[in-house]
Amino acid sequence: MIMSNKVHKRVCPAELAGSLDNSIRRVLQNPRKILQQYIAEGITVLDLGCGPGYFTIEMAKMLNSSGKVIAADLQEGMLDIVRKKVKGTPLEPRIELHKCDETSTGISESVDFILCFYMIHEVPDQNNLFLELKSIMSPSARLYIIEPKFHVAKKAFGGMLGKLSSFGFEVIESPKVFFSRTALLKLKD
Repeated sequence: MIMSNKVHKRVCPAELAGSLDNSIRRVLQNPRKILQQYIAEGITVLDLGCGPGYFTIEMAKMLNSSGKVIAADLQEGMLDIVRKKVKGTPLEPRIELHKCDETSTGISESVDFILCFYMIHEVPDQNNLFLELKSIMSPSARLYIIEPKFHVAKKAFGGMLGKLSSFGFEVIESPKVFFSRTALLKLKD
């Protein structure tokens, strides 16, 4: 999203997707524990930078039989992994795969919840991304940003939150997630 694999080398390649979806991570960063209170039946969720679907699949399960998850990624290889995981399962109709390009997510439909897990620091043009996300958020939508402490310093995270504030977002919560900096945001009233 808003980057190129050729230009932007911090993007985790699809070849290393197994490191993003394993049993140790499920203990330290359990998707259900992190997201359950934000996911409700009937909503549209955007998993931006979905990778191999670690959060996508769990969110689709939480939606039960209504709503959908848009699994968006820059790499077709990551989307292929998600496609293979859900093919022929009851989750397949609830997950829409979407390939972003180098300058835009390309998503125009309204969403109720956006998850950006460990990916904002990979985006060179964050201003453009924040404006694009703002444009697709429903009035009651939430944006959940989770960044790794080992890549994003406290000062840099604070600077990002300042940018988000200038674009009309406000932090409503900072949930605890193992080894991460977090912010749950909404659009200012």
